[in-house]
Amino acid sequence: MDVLFITSVAVVVADPPLSRKLFIEGLGLPLEGEGDGYYSSGSVPGSKHFGLWPLSQAAEACFGTPQWPADRVVPQASIEFEVANAEAVTAAGAELERAGFELVHQARTEPWGQTVARLLTAEGLIIGVSYAPPLHR
Repeated sequence: MDVLFITSVAVVVADPPLSRKLFIEGLGLPLEGEGDGYYSSGSVPGSKHFGLWPLSQAAEACFGTPQWPADRVVPQASIEFEVANAEAVTAAGAELERAGFELVHQARTEPWGQTVARLLTAEGLIIGVSYAPPLHR
């Protein structure tokens, strides 16, 4: 697997309004809402994308339901690693599985165009291997 850079870091938040207060008002980060509870910015120095990801949206992205499964560790954060193209996401997912890691979902293309495969670590970190076309222009 050839990781090009860190695509995204997001804090998975159980209480979005409280978290927004800390990160936007307290820390002064230039996060903007996307109308669905997700707040993010591509303007935080040192980061291509930093976000506050509601737990319900993380559950939907990983498991197709707004409720996080009770038998899985609740995630605290998400980090995504960028690869060269969508085919490399599929290959990276297969490579991770051959190495003994269980994916929460195979490579798939999200409605916004990003192709991503994800796994969940025992510590509660969502790891994504992704290809986000806007980051390659």
